[in-house]
Parts: sequence; structure tokens; C-alpha cells
Amino acid sequence: MLIQPIDLDRPGDLVTRLHDAYVAACADDPGPMVPLARFRHQVATHSPGERVEAWALVEDGVVTGGYGLSLPQLDNTRLGNLFPLVVRPERRGRGLGSALLEHALDRLRHHGRSLLLTETPTTGVGARFARARGLTVSLTEARRTLDLRTADWDKLARMLPAVEGYHLERWTGPAGPELIPDLAALMNGMNDAPRDVDVEDVDFSLDRIRHYEEAVPDRGFTCYTMIARRDSDGAPAGYTRVYLEADRSDGWGHQADTAVLGEHRGHRLGLLLKVANLLWLREHEPHLERIITWNATSNAHMLAINEAMGFQLFDEWNEWRLTL
Repeated sequence: MLIQPIDLDRPGDLVTRLHDAYVAACADDPGPMVPLARFRHQVATHSPGERVEAWALVEDGVVTGGYGLSLPQLDNTRLGNLFPLVVRPERRGRGLGSALLEHALDRLRHHGRSLLLTETPTTGVGARFARARGLTVSLTEARRTLDLRTADWDKLARMLPAVEGYHLERWTGPAGPELIPDLAALMNGMNDAPRDVDVEDVDFSLDRIRHYEEAVPDRGFTCYTMIARRDSDGAPAGYTRVYLEADRSDGWGHQADTAVLGEHRGHRLGLLLKVANLLWLREHEPHLERIITWNATSNAHMLAINEAMGFQLFDEWNEWRLTL
């Protein structure tokens, strides 16, 4: 057994083979799988906000598992995020997962990190593995889906609230340079979302947002984005976005963050943004079959909006933590 670093300057087919192991290990996940382009970007591409490293578990020339580790650079510099940590199902039960976890913890110590965060479904092999190795639950998230084939579109149209003093602006694909300051302000509004007690505010700087937007095509995505602006001064007030595969290779849409800045709350802008963006998306992407969204189970306000729109519980996931 060899736990081999993947050279991020020349990842070659090791990332592809690690992705194959990830797909095999997660075959029982009924949700959308992370495709290769996004997987490669997530585990093998640095960004201004984080450094990453990836390791492959090689046995007799075959990649039977591995892990990816991301290390925030601009904030939260005591933690590391683990995605994925996988062993092919036919190779389990031989201590390989434990060896990978211990290797990852050694890498965290090497980088001076003292907190590990990772995610698994609340039940199943991943949850059993995490609990047996001393990880504890810091946050529970629910995945919900809206089946666009059976959605009550007349009801959704009636749900659009009349909001005075604001107007909507929308675009497809990455944001243009002129929108980066507005997006940075809106994304910083996500810092009051539920999170692990030891996770600091994320610094959504202009450079960070600019790089993130420029990388959207590299991750294999396109997106539909809508923001709300105050009529009186054009100030950005709220934001929502849905991602979908750029090649339209599956029927999934991914509801990303929805945020309304504190001074603009109480006007039902969150509901307006989500419903209006969904109606616009349906008009231009009729092939989409389902939208999937993640919310902390403690986020009662957003859960209420999603349930009113017709989202149904799909499954639940735990965010796990381990203090080194």
C-alpha cells in the first residue's frame, strides 16, 4: 500500500482514477455525483482563498482510494476541510480508510491546523466510520429537492410577493467585472448562516469573488443568478443562484446560496428572489428535472420558504469535526 501525493502541476490521470474511486465509493448516494471537471477543480486546483492537496491510495498499481484536503488561507487558518476520503467498496474492511484518515491528520498537523471538518450522510458507512474514529457532529444539513416535472407552477407564480422599493436584476453565467463588488457585499451577508462554532467569518474579498466567478466554467458549470437592488440608490440587497452542468448532461439544478443583507430583511426578498429565479430558469432550461438544495436543519426561515415552494426532504447529512 502506498499513499501517493498527486502533483497538482501535473495531475495526469491520478485525479481521474481518484474520481473513479469516489464514484464507486458513493454509488449508493441517490443525489447528483460531483462530475470529473468539478472534482478536479475542487481537489486539485488552488485558489486565492485556499490551498489544496490530494493523495491517492495505490495498491499494485491500482488507485483504490484517497483523499483531498483544502486549507483556507485568508481566514479560518486553523482548520482543514476533508473531501473526499474514499475507499473502493471491494477494498473496505482492511483498515485502509483509517490509514487515510491518519495520513490526513498528519498533513493537517504539518500545516499547523488544529480542526478537521468533513461531511457524510447521517447514516451509512461514512457516518459509522466518522463516529468510530472520534469525530463529533457540529451541524446537520437537510437536502431537499423540487421535482420540476410535477411542480405546481401556477402556485409558484402566485407566491411571487409584491415588494415595493426594490427591483430585480439577472444574468446567466459568471458575473461580469462590474458586478464583483456587489457580489462580494452580498456574499459577506452569508456569514450569519448556521455553521460550526469554531468557524470564523469568511472574507469574501473582491479578488476572491473575481477568481470564483472566472472559474465557474472550469468547474463545468453555468448558472442563473438574480439580485435585488433598492430603487432609491441601487444598493444590492439580496442574491440567489442556481447552478447546472454546462453540458446539460444530467437533469439536476443546484440551488446555491440565497442571501438578504440585514438592513433589507423583512420585505420577503428571499422568497421573491428564489421563486422569480426558478420561473426564469424553467423558461430557459426546460430539460431540468430536479433542483436540489442544502440547508442547516436549524435554518427555520429558509426551510419554511423551501417547503412552501414544494421542496421535499431528500436526505440529511452531518458536518463532522475533530479537534487535533
